[in-house]
Amino acid sequence: MVCCGLLTAKKEPVPLKSIEVEVEVKDHVATVTSTLQYENKEKNPIEAVFVFPLPGDAAVCHFSAKVGQTEVVGKVQEKQKAREEYDDALSSGQQAFLLEESEQSPDIFSLSVGSLPPGESASIRLEYVTELAVQADDGLRFCLPAVLNPRYQPQGSEGGSGSGGSAQIVSVPACLVPYSLSFSARVSSPRPVSKVESNCSLDPVQYLNAEHTQATVRLAAGHKFDRDVEMLVYYQDSHQPTAVVEAGQTSAQPGSLMGDLAVMLSLYPDFPPTLMSSVASCGEFLFLMDRSGSMDFSMGSGKQAQSRIGSARDTLLLLLKSLPMGCYFNIYSFGSSYEHIFPKSVEYSQKNMEEALKQVEKMNANMGGTEILQPLKHIYSQPCIPSQPRQLFIFTDGEVGNTKQVVDLVKENSGSHRCFSFGIGEGASSALISGMAKEGGGDAQFITGTDRMQLKVMQSLRFSLHPAVVDISVTWDLPKGMSVTPLSPPITSLFQGQRSLLYSQLTGESSGVTEGCVTVKYSLAGQPSQNQLHFSLKPTEDSGLTVHRLGARTLIRSLEMKERELRGQSNEGVKEKVVEVSVQSGVSSSFTAFIAVNKGSGEAIQGPLLRRHVPAPMANCMTKMLSMPMMCAMPPQPLYSAPRMNMNEVLHLDMLLCGDEKCDYDAIDPFSTEDLCCSAISSSQDTDEDEEYEDAAPLPRQPPRDPMLQLISVQRASGSWVLEPTLATVLGKTSEEVAKPKPASVNQEVWATILALIWLHGFKMEAQMEWQLLAMKAVSWLQAQKAPCLTECVEAGNALLGSKVLKDALGL
Repeated sequence: MVCCGLLTAKKEPVPLKSIEVEVEVKDHVATVTSTLQYENKEKNPIEAVFVFPLPGDAAVCHFSAKVGQTEVVGKVQEKQKAREEYDDALSSGQQAFLLEESEQSPDIFSLSVGSLPPGESASIRLEYVTELAVQADDGLRFCLPAVLNPRYQPQGSEGGSGSGGSAQIVSVPACLVPYSLSFSARVSSPRPVSKVESNCSLDPVQYLNAEHTQATVRLAAGHKFDRDVEMLVYYQDSHQPTAVVEAGQTSAQPGSLMGDLAVMLSLYPDFPPTLMSSVASCGEFLFLMDRSGSMDFSMGSGKQAQSRIGSARDTLLLLLKSLPMGCYFNIYSFGSSYEHIFPKSVEYSQKNMEEALKQVEKMNANMGGTEILQPLKHIYSQPCIPSQPRQLFIFTDGEVGNTKQVVDLVKENSGSHRCFSFGIGEGASSALISGMAKEGGGDAQFITGTDRMQLKVMQSLRFSLHPAVVDISVTWDLPKGMSVTPLSPPITSLFQGQRSLLYSQLTGESSGVTEGCVTVKYSLAGQPSQNQLHFSLKPTEDSGLTVHRLGARTLIRSLEMKERELRGQSNEGVKEKVVEVSVQSGVSSSFTAFIAVNKGSGEAIQGPLLRRHVPAPMANCMTKMLSMPMMCAMPPQPLYSAPRMNMNEVLHLDMLLCGDEKCDYDAIDPFSTEDLCCSAISSSQDTDEDEEYEDAAPLPRQPPRDPMLQLISVQRASGSWVLEPTLATVLGKTSEEVAKPKPASVNQEVWATILALIWLHGFKMEAQMEWQLLAMKAVSWLQAQKAPCLTECVEAGNALLGSKVLKDALGL
């Protein structure tokens, strides 16, 4: 069968043929090896440039290339020096390979494969290690970024159009990606593996032993690049504090980072249950909502899938209904500009809640680009309200180019608030979402595919309502002769059930003592507390240098942030330290790059060198193309800085359609193949920015809300319900049927509230995490009413609804 291929505008083939990914998961750390196969089918030597995503917290630690029987291993060098060596190699006719991290965002890398002769193939291998994030349902999330959406670069920001040469992101519709992806994972842990799930089709999980402590899983064939590959690993009894001690590199100097022992501590704080059962009745809750054009994308691939902005509207409803009486709140939204519902935060009341919900109902994805920096600056300029701790919730699809500026701003203001961030949809920048939460002392969640946004957001709201943990300190008790050097920044936040990771370097030798101890002290609601972890100093076998590399990555990120804080001042010493740690550990940074040169036989490669850009898949681009004007003439805005790129170069890719069964090209009409392809190519000037969004008519409303959200929509700010037609409809009754069984001595509001609680407990227990807070508020309201005959009410409500909910289960 003749396959679908992709050609550039000049009918030039794309040289990347396949990507093979192998993942080794050990407990909550993954080692990822990616092999990229290139082939030059042209008549001249080529240079292939591929800009692609990696996890924002990945420690890239190996880079090599194999051409024929020759393998060259990359080394880490200062970035400008590596670029010069690469250019010199190409100029002299040698093969060279360069891997470098974006200067704007640590989750974007550029791979240059230089001087690949006609008919020649090359195999590029890169390796990185990363931690798996804990999810709301206790799963551990590994994400292989397969989607690279255009990143909106605000004018005048770092990396903007005045920043010199730059390599642009080239994106195409997911079904037109001309290379294949294979993915396999091996999972091992001291604890049994309960299950492995994915948003992509997997072959059945294969357990390798009777204890189920080892398992393998494989991505089913035919991945269409329409989503990131997400894998959720569930262990039995996963939330246990652990320590992994790793031996240093035998060839490294004792006393150096790579020559000494390194330790990784996984801490799960255990707070007193009495403090965790109560929630705060104060706080300033600020919700910052992305309303850029890309928020109109669908959350999933099904016909009934909700749009990102529609899901966000429902989530705001749930959040507003769950806020405690006595708090303050405001809602901001942003695109190319920003707006707010109230000039400043207002007290939470029925009137203010209703006004906010009216505005939320009108929210559409019609505000242009994704400029998050300015609304954040405005929020931080507002004075905090005394005795009302500020909690900031940020919802975005993460398609921004000035990631480091945004994260730095959150860190700068970390003393005045906690920041909870939510990445919506495929391709959300992990560096942005995780970075904001980490520096803001909050929590990060990613919502993709069929995930319910409400479940993950409500977990973060619960975190924000619990008392903040303050005065956190870490002390070590080590044998005489040993000392500790922290590699991680100080812990600024602790949450019940959430893991905190600490990396440290252990110098010296113990005098026969085989155990160490670390103590985490903190204050919670005015009560001092502490957790201790005793651990063996014996190095773990077969861990390689994983802990050292993750520790080095953590230290590098901290130093890079310090360098940005001191920019314009005397910061050369910090930059030099980053380069030193990066080169010594073999872990890349924003100031270094991997360079490999194949000197081969010494004969120069003949012929003019042609540049070829390898496209990355872009999620939801078909949807966008069918609803947006043509973007063919849009000049690119630079995102990824590299000195060899032509800024004014506009790449257009044409499709060679050859009857591939994987893509329904008839569905692409009424555009012609040429026009469609031209509109599909995206530079980092996000199509969000198109001004036609500003004047667009209101989008058709989403399908009717599910019954639970209908019920929640009529709850009052106090927590109560009243008898009204919407409530009766949700209960599946007429208004008369609902009112008739009410005990005579009970008022209508108490009766309606008890019915709503019975319905939630009786028919929506699977969503309890979503409605639990607003139900607690309803119970508090009922208790304050001191209403008589509650037992009789519950019995009558059960009889009406056909349920068997106990009064105690309601919390009454």
